[in-house]
Amino acid sequence: MPEPVPGASRRNYLFLQGPIGTFFSRLAARLRGQGHGVHRINLNGGDRIFWNLPGALDFRGTVEQWAEFLNDQLLRRDITDIVLFGDCRPPHRTATRLARRHGIRVHVFEEGYLRPNWVTLESGGVNRNSLMPRDPEWFKSAADQVGHWDSGVPVLSSFVRRAAEDVLYNLTIVFTAWRYPAYRTHKPWHPLVEYAAGAKRFPMKPWSKRRKLALLQQILGSAQPYYLFPLQLDADSQIRFHSPFGRMAPAIKKVIDSFANSAPADALLVITEHPLDTGLVELGRITRECAAAAGVAERVVYLQGGSPDELVRGSAGVVTVNSTMGILALTFGVPVVALGHAIYDMPGLTFQHGLDDFWSRGTSPDAAAFDAFRRVVASRTQVNGGFYSHMGLELAVAGSLARLEMAAKDYPVRALSAIAADDDIRSGERAVELMPGLVTQVWDDVEAISE
Repeated sequence: MPEPVPGASRRNYLFLQGPIGTFFSRLAARLRGQGHGVHRINLNGGDRIFWNLPGALDFRGTVEQWAEFLNDQLLRRDITDIVLFGDCRPPHRTATRLARRHGIRVHVFEEGYLRPNWVTLESGGVNRNSLMPRDPEWFKSAADQVGHWDSGVPVLSSFVRRAAEDVLYNLTIVFTAWRYPAYRTHKPWHPLVEYAAGAKRFPMKPWSKRRKLALLQQILGSAQPYYLFPLQLDADSQIRFHSPFGRMAPAIKKVIDSFANSAPADALLVITEHPLDTGLVELGRITRECAAAAGVAERVVYLQGGSPDELVRGSAGVVTVNSTMGILALTFGVPVVALGHAIYDMPGLTFQHGLDDFWSRGTSPDAAAFDAFRRVVASRTQVNGGFYSHMGLELAVAGSLARLEMAAKDYPVRALSAIAADDDIRSGERAVELMPGLVTQVWDDVEAISE
């Protein structure tokens, strides 16, 4: 077996659920090549199809059995590090609790705080669960040890690849449900239900795009001030677990009611739909109903398709729950108020005196404080790269490997016992073991075509 890199002790990594696609499998292969132990637990057939290393275990038990099963694996394999995507998924929340009990480090991947060229890799958790203080002075002090801001290598994201991998993942879950009878998605509805909603909306996309462009030209060409409220996905864990709302509808009502009561009478409120929203929850209808009830129907505009940079830059202020659009607004020097538990919600960056006062008293962020925040966040939690393109994956794997090796040097290593050979825990049919390699090759070919 290869030896670990100099200065880093051999560690045992347990990979749980990752972003859909081959990222976790690629990263694990590189860690194994550095001499570390690599283990994996699949919770469903979709997890299994994108994992092309031997030795993965299938958990086929019930929710009630998960904690005992996982605890046994942590001890039996002397796990030192858990790697997962999304700290709010129920199995991952259990894993985090057990990790604290055993002194195991948890590495949490997420979509990047500083998108589009970054992914998040943070110890312990993200946003509300982040270990970083909400203290601008701490960030200024920590920034003294960090270099100048570097926006990183530009990363393209292939929608074709992302959509294809998502469909393959979820269809595999359906077709292998017999093997994982107790598995339940962490989302509030089945992915196939969401696909059906997206398919229903698809024929209207050309019309929606034309309408959006016309409204954008009207808004940007007018001297009328406007505030921007970019929505997040209703199923997003950042809404369900890292905010006081649980769903987007209560947030929409709160923002519209406050706008009606406290915003300047000549201002507009522009509410933009998340670009990946399929319309399963009719947030546009909810917006119109709330605006009508508040008596501001003609002052509230709803846009599908996301928030273009020029719309953010030209706004009088941005209201967000905890979206990374808030960081984009701070980049442009636009006043921001955050209603959830955002990592950037702190004095000097966001408005701290409530939503009702924000409309008339919101101020631009302190440029020096934001510069310090962004540089520290980038150096401690961000990896240049992406999950949805070949180039992005290569960058993300290389950067994550370097970050994990650095953590291996800095983090105390528990006593490790003898570790069984990976082949001893190999499971699954040969056909399924071969499939992930084929998937990797297919999507690399798709990527080459789509880019």
